[in-house]
Amino acid sequence: MNLKNFVIVFVLLIMSTASHAQVANKKSLTLEGAMKVIATAVDYAKKNNAPGAAIAVVDEGGNLIALERLDGTFAAGANISIGKARTAALFKKPTKVFEDIIAKGRTSMVALQDFTPLQGGVPITLGGEIVGAIGVSGAASAQQDEEIAVAGANAIGSSSASMMTAPSAQVTYFDNSKVSAAFAKGMPLLEIANYKIHASRRTEPGMAEVHVKDTDIIYMLEGSATLVTGGTVVDGKTTAQDEIRGKEISGGETRTITKGDVIVVPAGTPHWFKAVQAPSLYYVVKVS
Repeated sequence: MNLKNFVIVFVLLIMSTASHAQVANKKSLTLEGAMKVIATAVDYAKKNNAPGAAIAVVDEGGNLIALERLDGTFAAGANISIGKARTAALFKKPTKVFEDIIAKGRTSMVALQDFTPLQGGVPITLGGEIVGAIGVSGAASAQQDEEIAVAGANAIGSSSASMMTAPSAQVTYFDNSKVSAAFAKGMPLLEIANYKIHASRRTEPGMAEVHVKDTDIIYMLEGSATLVTGGTVVDGKTTAQDEIRGKEISGGETRTITKGDVIVVPAGTPHWFKAVQAPSLYYVVKVS
């Protein structure tokens, strides 16, 4: 596969993913963002006579990103602040909510694991999405713990977009020998949750197909074929989950596809390789 071919397939994959894949583009709290939260909380604490506070910031999963202990913090303050932040992040609510529930008699909640139901833990949100939490302990009162936490959490709302990043995906690489071997047999290169890349080899016509959830992006590398799309599958049967096969297609649109051609077959559209000038090699990127 040369560079030009790879770029075409890659661009088509990205375009199709944006249009069809049911995926979430989640934000995450960076160290820079966490430090801004702490700096704002520290500034508020000092201006409001709360020099003994311990301030912790965790990510959405409750993992500690940063911790600040001001002079005069009591020994257990750091662990308590981490517990408050973790509780607010994992349960996606301010910890005062749970302190109030327990105070009203639901004491069984204290048995929950990794649970610190003490006022002073506040989720950190951006655009309505929770990206972490801040926990504060050791101020003059529980109310002041929460005020400091709220001040810190609000710092993200006014911060630059560079404070937030989307988690990076793992890079997958196939050298030319693996690609050639896949095309020699006609087999998948990659199959993960939201998309698949198949190195397809066809030497004869196939059955009519319908992929209920997958959009097929077909890029012809070698050979040519007669491809029918749309219409109705004749004698169609479900052969696997969300997969239908049949003898042929009645109606539809017929095209001859050759080297260098690209065709996108949306999910739920019948398609059929009616004739093949062997061998035909083509990439299929499947996006669900």
